[in-house]
Amino acid sequence: MELIYTGVGKKVYRDGDCLVKSFDETYSKADILNEALNQARVEATSLNVPKILGVSVVDGKWSLIWEFIEGQTLESLMEKHPEKTEEYLNFFVDLQIQMSKEKVPLLGHLRDKMHAKISASSYPASVRYDLHVRLDGLPRHNKLCHGDFQPSNIIIKADGTPYIIDWSHATQGNGSADAARTYLLFKLHGQDDLAEKYLRLFCTKTDTAIQYVQKVLPIVAASQSVKRKPEEAEFLAKWVNVCDWQ
Repeated sequence: MELIYTGVGKKVYRDGDCLVKSFDETYSKADILNEALNQARVEATSLNVPKILGVSVVDGKWSLIWEFIEGQTLESLMEKHPEKTEEYLNFFVDLQIQMSKEKVPLLGHLRDKMHAKISASSYPASVRYDLHVRLDGLPRHNKLCHGDFQPSNIIIKADGTPYIIDWSHATQGNGSADAARTYLLFKLHGQDDLAEKYLRLFCTKTDTAIQYVQKVLPIVAASQSVKRKPEEAEFLAKWVNVCDWQ
């Protein structure tokens, strides 16, 4: 097998027409099986999603096996062709809107996941309380939410067909919360200009007030903070406290 990606606690290999994602002991069996289940459920939509082919133990480690999609990530295409940034960004937002129109009723709810992450964060009790209240005040939707929608998780085949990968964080819920996370990810990667262009484009195409998405940002920042990445702590704390509480 050819190692093609190494992340925290996981490695991804290519084995012919298959991808093998191998997890270390920091991942629970339940989390790994849940990722496979999420992927299988999203496969039932009209979206292009790599098919899960198996769940197995490879070299003593729990592993997921799915079909290999030949192509380039949208992230790499944007880096190679900066003159096409606007075109790629429009494509990206259109794909996110298409995704949000799908319904996957057996997925967990984003609201429940966010409440759990707020509770697990290290912010003071008064801040956590305000975040819980703000979250409960959001409209209740059941749109398909990716949870990590960014250009690196979109593979473009040679014929232009996009495949969305990495559904480990998939839920159903408020699409603007998913957009807020995408915006935050651009910011965390130091892509401030791209973040602002993305947010304006998303809000224009969906007829959503920018203030509405901004209202969700403290919640998303708090949920991101539970990853306990020291390099993100100061930035996320600023976003958690960026708005006046209601």
